[in-house]
Amino acid sequence: MKDKNVAAIFALFFGIFGVHRFYLGQTGLGILYVMFFWFFGITAIIGLIDAIILFSMDKDEFDYKYNRRFIYPDYHRRNTDFDRRERRFRQREEYLQEQRRRKEEQRLKRRKTSSTPRRKSNPYKASGIAKFKEFDYDDAIEDFKKALTIDPKDIAVHFNLACAYSLTEEAENAFFHLSKAVEYGFVDFKKIQEHDALAFLRIQDDFDTFKKNGYRLNIAPSPKTETEVFPENNLLEQIKQLGELKEKGLLTEEEFEIQKKKLLR
Repeated sequence: MKDKNVAAIFALFFGIFGVHRFYLGQTGLGILYVMFFWFFGITAIIGLIDAIILFSMDKDEFDYKYNRRFIYPDYHRRNTDFDRRERRFRQREEYLQEQRRRKEEQRLKRRKTSSTPRRKSNPYKASGIAKFKEFDYDDAIEDFKKALTIDPKDIAVHFNLACAYSLTEEAENAFFHLSKAVEYGFVDFKKIQEHDALAFLRIQDDFDTFKKNGYRLNIAPSPKTETEVFPENNLLEQIKQLGELKEKGLLTEEEFEIQKKKLLR
């Protein structure tokens, strides 16, 4: 470790040659003193100032500046030429690491953005809503139907269709599309109970059953209506009619299989 008083004495008596700088590990400054010692007055005055500073410097401050690598073996002193080179190298490495980190973040962000599926543009949905607000319910229904050809599982479109059909007093279609909206994730049941456009639907005799069934159509035929739905006893004809109901969306795949199994018993 460097001694504060020894450094001060070197500065006082040999400051003209920069001996104290060499002692403190500041090789670059020491060489400058040697180069300019011919100018006796300049280096002598600077050496005297250095001696006064070193004599008056607190020991802890001296250790912090010149003995840090002895106190903390893994930390180089910042006032040596070696440390300045080391610090520049470390700063460069930190800069390069930061640049690599940012590039990696940008790459992952672009990858995430490109892999996120984009929803298809659906102009019929917007035009249907506009016509609905203008009380043009028939044309709104047509646009909403076209919107479903682009996205058959659009919850909002099914709900809007249910409202439009209710306002035109087409209860069967209104029930169907409201059921589809719930099937695909619509959960605002309070809105079903309070929305003005669904008032006609709520006064229907079937609405209580529809509500008890979780706002879903109860497709399963009862023994009473089974002959009405399937008037012919021919098994193949009955299965064919089941398939037609499934294609129209009135039966899910699971409901279709259940009814078909009942027929095949």
